[in-house]
Amino acid sequence: MRIALCNEVIAPMPFPRQCEYASKLGYDGLEIAPYTLSDEPHRMGSSQIAAARAAAREAGIEVTGLHWLLIKPAGLSVSSKDKKIRQQTIDVMLALVDQCAELGGRYLVHGSPHQRRIDPGETRAAATQRAEECFAAAAERAQKAGVIYCIEPLSPEQTPLVNTLEEAAGIVARIGNPALKTMLDCSAASRSEKESLPALVERWLPKGVIAHVQVNDRNRQGPGQGEQRFAPLVAALKKHGYRGDIAVEPFDYVPDGPAAAARAIGYLRGILEAIE
Repeated sequence: MRIALCNEVIAPMPFPRQCEYASKLGYDGLEIAPYTLSDEPHRMGSSQIAAARAAAREAGIEVTGLHWLLIKPAGLSVSSKDKKIRQQTIDVMLALVDQCAELGGRYLVHGSPHQRRIDPGETRAAATQRAEECFAAAAERAQKAGVIYCIEPLSPEQTPLVNTLEEAAGIVARIGNPALKTMLDCSAASRSEKESLPALVERWLPKGVIAHVQVNDRNRQGPGQGEQRFAPLVAALKKHGYRGDIAVEPFDYVPDGPAAAARAIGYLRGILEAIE
């Protein structure tokens, strides 16, 4: 299991410095939020992508994948009634799939809660159906690119659409593309799921639908900075032969981003050493 750092945690640093810092802390990779590299990330050219990949390589670190896909440009939505907006959104999703592959990443995490809201007067079923059409298009491109596109369940206070692993797994099953999976975000799951994190792994990982894990506490700080204990989760992942990545994704940086990143990797490396 590789451990990655979500790069927005240290985004004030230039990207080459992010790579160097994460590598020195002991991370295996960076999970990139595209908006941290460009205001129009879907239009990044080959030279900019090559420079980012070279920076990671020179620092001895991998680009593991992408997340926070639809923050920029503004106005995107997978569930909008406006067909033009949905097509623009699909175009961005497809471009990011190709960029992920070009960067050497394995996966994309589709969270972006504000870009999957339900329009006024619309039903949840209609919004879900429109979102599924977008996910299906992304999955088709992901299959061609050799990467995995993950639908991220998020808690109800973040978005009304796709709140549980069961809901995400249902979309994955209906679309039926092997390049489309779901993933486990620990903070969101602790707010929306009835089962514990290890129980969710026990239930869903053997079904082959979980392709990625993001670790963060229910309090939205880093792993080890709250009440949740992550050793049982890591043990469950190891028990079932998880071969994906674990990405550190706090939202509340205590005391700051670089320090939160340092505390998280020490905590997780300690768990892995104890389990092994």
